[in-house]
Amino acid sequence: MRKYFLLVSALMLTGLLKAQDPHFSQFFASPLTLNPAFTGKFDGSWRLAANHRDQWPSIPKAYVTTSASVDFPILKKRIPAGDVFGIGISGVSDASANSALKLNYGSLSLSYHKALDEDGYHTIGAGFQGTYSSMVLDITKLTFEDMLTQNGFTGTTADVLTNGKNQNYFDMNAGLLYSGSSNGSNNFYLGASMYHINRPKVSFKDKNWYLSGRITVHAGGSFPVSDVVAVNTSIIHQIQNKASETTLGAALSLTANPGEVNPTSVYIGSWYRFNDAVIPYVGLEFLGLRIGVSYDINTSSLKAATGSRGGSEVSIIYIRRKVEQKGIPCPKF
Repeated sequence: MRKYFLLVSALMLTGLLKAQDPHFSQFFASPLTLNPAFTGKFDGSWRLAANHRDQWPSIPKAYVTTSASVDFPILKKRIPAGDVFGIGISGVSDASANSALKLNYGSLSLSYHKALDEDGYHTIGAGFQGTYSSMVLDITKLTFEDMLTQNGFTGTTADVLTNGKNQNYFDMNAGLLYSGSSNGSNNFYLGASMYHINRPKVSFKDKNWYLSGRITVHAGGSFPVSDVVAVNTSIIHQIQNKASETTLGAALSLTANPGEVNPTSVYIGSWYRFNDAVIPYVGLEFLGLRIGVSYDINTSSLKAATGSRGGSEVSIIYIRRKVEQKGIPCPKF
């Protein structure tokens, strides 16, 4: 009984935080939900990314989030050498409390990166993203205080959604990204983004609530130690309303065929979200496809309710490269 009491308390606390965004532990594998400036910034012709997360699996369908995106550079022959003009589309589906609350949105992203040197090793870019969102609340899957009467549990409530069960809104997001390389083999980057710049109104009841802006600062890099071994690291800090999180970690990669356009590599590492979870990660990359699997091991006070089972996550990134194509390293983790 204590386990479920703690879980309910945690869910209530989450509700008080007022509409925080879905997030991924493998934030580095979901570029267009992290920073619109990542659009088109990769070594290849086009990129497909997909993520699926099941949070707190000990509680059926507490939070289930899926995202997908495709982006590519355009007008390569019409812009200066080393510059990148990117365009992309993405979508997210997020279901909470056994699908009582569903959020779906689609986005269009644009970015431009300007080369700062002749080799194109260093670039700075900006990205913008427009999003159309839809939220649906299924009141039949919720329990209200007035359902419990002196005659027992009635299953009916006087609480109604005065603004309807659907809320649709338009959103604006933007970001900046610096990407660099000291020798054409390594990469390091620093970025910042803000989502919900226009603070759209979202309310199922009479009172108006405004979606709080999410500010994110992130950095990372890939650094070869030898022809076979490389260290890949990243860190993120984000703030929304009164909530914040910091996650950092690294993965060691072992490459079977160094120097190839599409190397075959194995990744082993871990990330840590402060005061919340340890996140072991394993990945496999081959033929331009990278598959990553992680699992949140909860370390916060909530572990009593979740049995330390924070959530499983799977990511897929595919980058299409021509056989002869091998450009300057771009942000990867």
